[in-house]
Amino acid sequence: MNDPTPLPPEAVEALLTDTSPYLSCDDCFATIDVYVERLAADPGHRDVAMETHLAGCGACAEEARTLLDLLAGS
Repeated sequence: MNDPTPLPPEAVEALLTDTSPYLSCDDCFATIDVYVERLAADPGHRDVAMETHLAGCGACAEEARTLLDLLAGS
């Protein structure tokens, strides 16, 4: 049996990030467009609940990156 490839440190950190009592994926998805628009308009914009969720949820973080890329015209 082959040994599995170890996860990179950032993946392990994301898996171990405690995102409670912040947003669920449903809550995130409902407001991610507004968050991304504000972040695009002001890179210093802070939303602790959203940032915490995105740090621990790869799927939502990818959605945020995709939306930011769309707004940037990439």
